[in-house]
Amino acid sequence: MELKDEKYLKLLAEKYPSRQAVCREVINLNAILNLPKGTEHFMSDLHGEYEAFYHILNNCSGVIREKVSLLFGEILTDFEQQEICTLIYYPREKLDMLQKKTELSREWYRMILNQLVEIAKLLSSKYTRSKVRKAMPKDFAYIIDELLHVQKDEDDNQVLYHSKIIDTILDIDNADEFIIALSALIKQLAVDHLHIVGDIFDRGPYADKILDLLQKHHSLDIEWGNHDILWMGAAAGSMACIANVIRNNLKNHNTEILESGYGISLRSLALFAVNTYQNENPMDAALKAISVILFKLEGDIIRNHPEYKMDDRMLLDKIDFGTGEAIIQDKRYKMNDRAFPTLKMEDVYALSEEEQAVMDELKTAFLNSVRLQAHISFLYEKGSMYRIYNGNLLYHGCIPMDEAGNFEGVQMEGETYQGKSYLDYADKTARRAYYNKHDKNARDFMWYLWSGRQSPLCGRNIKTFERTFIEDKEAWKEETNPYYRHYQEEKTCNMILREFGLYTDMSHIINGHTPVKTIEGEQPIRADGKLLVIDGGFCRNLHETTGIAGYTLIYNSHGLRIKAHQPFESVYQALRENKDIESDSNFVETEKMRVMVRDTDAGKKILEDISDLKKLLEYYD
Repeated sequence: MELKDEKYLKLLAEKYPSRQAVCREVINLNAILNLPKGTEHFMSDLHGEYEAFYHILNNCSGVIREKVSLLFGEILTDFEQQEICTLIYYPREKLDMLQKKTELSREWYRMILNQLVEIAKLLSSKYTRSKVRKAMPKDFAYIIDELLHVQKDEDDNQVLYHSKIIDTILDIDNADEFIIALSALIKQLAVDHLHIVGDIFDRGPYADKILDLLQKHHSLDIEWGNHDILWMGAAAGSMACIANVIRNNLKNHNTEILESGYGISLRSLALFAVNTYQNENPMDAALKAISVILFKLEGDIIRNHPEYKMDDRMLLDKIDFGTGEAIIQDKRYKMNDRAFPTLKMEDVYALSEEEQAVMDELKTAFLNSVRLQAHISFLYEKGSMYRIYNGNLLYHGCIPMDEAGNFEGVQMEGETYQGKSYLDYADKTARRAYYNKHDKNARDFMWYLWSGRQSPLCGRNIKTFERTFIEDKEAWKEETNPYYRHYQEEKTCNMILREFGLYTDMSHIINGHTPVKTIEGEQPIRADGKLLVIDGGFCRNLHETTGIAGYTLIYNSHGLRIKAHQPFESVYQALRENKDIESDSNFVETEKMRVMVRDTDAGKKILEDISDLKKLLEYYD
């Protein structure tokens, strides 16, 4: 035995100090391997739609309703089943509402508590008792544990014991808190792990509230989207990212997240805008002011980074002020605006003193926003450019390709990257941008990840200037990376999976970013089931484009299925009328044999632990 192995076994022996302790743990771990795998939920492109996301978290993408129907479908009416569901989703609010209507009887409480216990029993059956106990609210863990494991015996002693526990809860007027605790446990057991495949921010108004929810979640990971990376770059101090963030929120009328959510005042920008663009109303003036600043900052980055190959996106110097046209790729386009008082002819990409002062103040505000920095730190802690989880590859945007469908080589900092190595480089550089405040090149790359032509998070040629100042929509067309043609082919998806070390038939690519237009007949399942696009359009302003209001991909021990959600009205209506999100389920892939813990990443780690423990047994012998 090597010295390092002996040292490791001595450390392991401190945790398992006897042969019997080792045997007990080996037995326990082997038992865990033979349990069904936990349920994973995948969601993407939340775009600040807090209420809809909050409800889907609470109803576990419709899984709670399915379990209630399974248990009580033949004995309760649809209304009674939905009452139970709404109580689980919003226990405190629903109890308050019911109590205002009528006095809730002891019999009602007894019935509800017993029903909730049955639901919790069903959901806990795939986990170890230890894991279920850890999921329980601490104040009620012992009592819930006893209720979940009551066994019918010859003299019904256990059943009587169960009944007495319920009686005591009612006698001491603790039923409301117990219902709240049971509801929390049910929701946690229904979804073992949550994947957010990018784009928490922008479009919708309350990304900050979504992040508050995610910070409390028991188990999750995040794959960064282009909108997330933009805010991450802004929090790192990139002025181009800051200008983009502000422009997006002004354009979408979401300034509340900046001013109320993160304490970032737009006052200096507003004052500068109304003084500079006096013929515009204040909101339009602010949007124009930040747009001009943005195009200047972007142009400066592009000319400092020839490796980005984006010279054609430098358009301020292509304005013909005499004719009021912009010359784009040798074609002249009529502009809808000719007033640009802050452009200096000697260098149109230089900020004026007033613009620089505005941006300096905004940068300070972003860097000093405690809540924003906490949320961004969380994104770095839980997030990454991509993730491999239980044999599936998760990423938000694309793997840049050339026209022939090969991985495109991208030159950055003197090296050429492609495929996995490019995403690894992007991940590492994004972390440098935030944790090394003096690394300007890394901060510039954050802007490139947001809008760069070869960015794995963008994947298209963004035409912000044209959409702002050109009325001819022909100029608006944004070419996409060839990836978005080739990913329809199974051979391409298999090539990508192999690039990331995944070779099994069970592996899939889980992709966000591009809304699936189901209203036009598009399907989320691509490449004969190898790739799943799960951007179903959570954001309200995308509902007409997609025809639905979001997807959840569910991966449990029986296989994969995707749920298409209909628009959510409001939490108020959910409480008053038991209005739930209607979700249609479509099976993607059903496993021939049930997937067990031994088939998962956690199972591989457990097998390694068992191997080490068996070596420790030899050490004891």
